[in-house]
Amino acid sequence: MKILGIGNAIVDVICKVDDNFINKNNLTKSTMKLFFDENEFKNLLTNLKIEKTVSGGSVANSIVGISQLGNKVGFIGKISNDQFGSKYEEGLRKENVKYFYSKKVEELPTGTCLILVTPDSERTMCTFLGTAGKINEYDVDINAVKQSEMIFLEGYLWDEGEPKKAFDKAINNANKVAMSLSDQFCVDRHKPHFLNLVKNKLDITFANEQEISSLIEAKNFDEVINFSKKLNKLVVVTRGEKGAVAIYGNDVVENKIMKNLEIVDLTGAGDLFASGFLHGYLNKWSIKKCLEKGTEMASRVIQQIGARL
Repeated sequence: MKILGIGNAIVDVICKVDDNFINKNNLTKSTMKLFFDENEFKNLLTNLKIEKTVSGGSVANSIVGISQLGNKVGFIGKISNDQFGSKYEEGLRKENVKYFYSKKVEELPTGTCLILVTPDSERTMCTFLGTAGKINEYDVDINAVKQSEMIFLEGYLWDEGEPKKAFDKAINNANKVAMSLSDQFCVDRHKPHFLNLVKNKLDITFANEQEISSLIEAKNFDEVINFSKKLNKLVVVTRGEKGAVAIYGNDVVENKIMKNLEIVDLTGAGDLFASGFLHGYLNKWSIKKCLEKGTEMASRVIQQIGARL
């Protein structure tokens, strides 16, 4: 198997809203808010018109993209034996993703992420992790990890306690490890742990400019470049309209964004960028070609609704 993703198994529920809805519900546009109260989360959903539901989760989106590019892939994520759980499993199977998890009835329901798309195409996420956030070391299939050329993890999944043990087990048995820092809130919440992972455990780190800058408290992008050069590991940074850059030792490779795109929804741009890049990397392409493929995949996904092509 080329790659095994380990991440939050979350059903994405996509809805179109106006800015007023974002403000009225005290949400911060373009960020992800975690909900810990199931009823509060359900109340948010009551008056919304659902555009689409998809088996989501950041790494799962990336893994589906890598599968669509013709690679043999797998995924581990915790779901419950409920309606959304069955929908989730079926969604992965349709995309030729081998699912290394046997669902059972859990105390919490399958995780859900409400993706609110405003008229400017920005997406604001409200996530009720449900059982997804309760992943533990016993949920990680060691044989699946060892038989993969690489594992791909997401910062969203990392947390003290059981998820950390699951991460450690996966990393300690992996051939190569890639991880996405996921979200600035994640970085700020787990800064020392993420810094340790980036410096000592990961072969490839994916981040956007805000996330990596926050992680190392950089005042400008030159500091990000210098930090990454010293690591001597691959650091891939997306920079919005400035394109993307990959740093490996003293090599700094840049790639511009594609112009004149009809942007509909930015959901999944980073996830699909990682798909394209990792597809190239796993098939031994040059770093420049990997960046180009990542940019192409991200460009395709933002011209439609949802994080799947």
